[in-house]
Amino acid sequence: MKINKLAGILLFLLPGALAGQEDLNAKLNMYVDKFNSQDNEAVINKIDNKNSATWMKDNIPLFACPDSAIEETYYFRWWSYRKHIKETPSGTIVTEFIEPVSHAGKYNSISCALGHHIYEGRWLRNSDFLKEYVDFFMYHADEGENRPRFHQFSSWVPDALLAYYMVDNDKGYLLDRLQDLDKDYLKWEEERQLPSGMFWQHDVKDGMEESVSGGRRVENRRPTINSYMYANARALSTIAQLAGKDSLKRNYDAKAARLQTLLLDSLWDKEDQFFKTRLENGELHSAREAIGFIPWGFHAVPDQRSYAEAWTQVVDTAGFKAPWGLTTAERREPTFRTRGTGHSCEWDGAIWPFASSQTLRGMANFLADYKQGKQITKADFYEAVQQYAASHVMDGKAYIGEYQDEVTGFWLKGDNPRSKFYNHSTFADVIIQDLIGFKPQLGNTFELKPLIPQEQWAYFTLQGVPYKNKIVDIYWDLDGTQYGKGKGLTVYADGQRVAQSKKLKSLKVNLK
Repeated sequence: MKINKLAGILLFLLPGALAGQEDLNAKLNMYVDKFNSQDNEAVINKIDNKNSATWMKDNIPLFACPDSAIEETYYFRWWSYRKHIKETPSGTIVTEFIEPVSHAGKYNSISCALGHHIYEGRWLRNSDFLKEYVDFFMYHADEGENRPRFHQFSSWVPDALLAYYMVDNDKGYLLDRLQDLDKDYLKWEEERQLPSGMFWQHDVKDGMEESVSGGRRVENRRPTINSYMYANARALSTIAQLAGKDSLKRNYDAKAARLQTLLLDSLWDKEDQFFKTRLENGELHSAREAIGFIPWGFHAVPDQRSYAEAWTQVVDTAGFKAPWGLTTAERREPTFRTRGTGHSCEWDGAIWPFASSQTLRGMANFLADYKQGKQITKADFYEAVQQYAASHVMDGKAYIGEYQDEVTGFWLKGDNPRSKFYNHSTFADVIIQDLIGFKPQLGNTFELKPLIPQEQWAYFTLQGVPYKNKIVDIYWDLDGTQYGKGKGLTVYADGQRVAQSKKLKSLKVNLK
């Protein structure tokens, strides 16, 4: 991002840009004081607790809404994300575990949630450290290691980098990485592609060990890696087009088209109306798992009613809907929650925020971008987001850990220090892109597609969003009394009003 701290502050002070800034800063201070008071700060990386409020004011979009769980969790997740920003001799990285873990690479680096970290961090006003982080894994993580570190886990990095570029607008950085991203895709094809064209993966290398359908050593064709590689091919096609490399664009268009066809033909169970894992023996596993929603997260599914039926499972209590959130396997599955004691890493039904954020992205894409099928509503999505936010608690305090009991909300690692502040998912990105509906575009535009039910909130605001070297502020004020900007939905860019609607509905915003 090319907006430095001073420029960001100056933009904040433009007339009409940020009504109630002092109130929002006071709100941020209140939350930070609360989080700091509850933390023993056992590990300190680049930004300590003492400087966390300053860092957040300088970087995060400020947010207010009537839902206390969603609002507090939004600030908590930025406060905890900040803890993971770490300077190393090979550049700044973002860690997954706050404490060192044995399966990590140098500097406690792990590539599993790299895509999540990029999607989340792109909304920060000073986000250039993400480029160092990506370069660390592309160029340095494997140096001196006895096993691959970048490819230790499945990855959607090209897709995430394109999403980051659409916010950050640093075209030079993106295009300078195209050749190496192309080489890396070919490396994935060498390592994981079958003669059929599909990709296989161990569930543990999807970060999803002890799953219902998989195993640590079996080579199954999973919706995860095949969706990721489809998305990466689509992203590489777009990046190649931006670079003026028509031949490379056509190559990746063909790869994406073929992989989408294979995904639909090989992993869709027509009888159960769900994307499933195809086993080494060629059969589809019988169980529905949350990974079956991932194809929608990357728009890999055609807009057809037959596919839309899968979403009935996200609101079915025998499917994935549980008291504390969305499960990782359908609850009717006979082997649901049978694979361990709760002290290893079971993905056979327990709630994992990693999967919750992926399912919510797929759910949001389905509601915002697909026309066929009315299996779920904005109210269903809002309830799922609210559950996700409310699940961030342990002993009455804000908390994010590894995985949870779906009925009690108990974090199954207990108070294990390694699990505290587990940075393995997104939350701010779910609020910004999905619930509020800020959809970045390649051009000098963006769309707002809010998924907040019409009468759910009388107000909300998201202020200080960095977008293409501008600062965007969004206000929803049902009766016009909350922010003094008039009734309805209002959007500002650099303090100038660029869009307005009386209703909470989709808007196309052209930047001046």
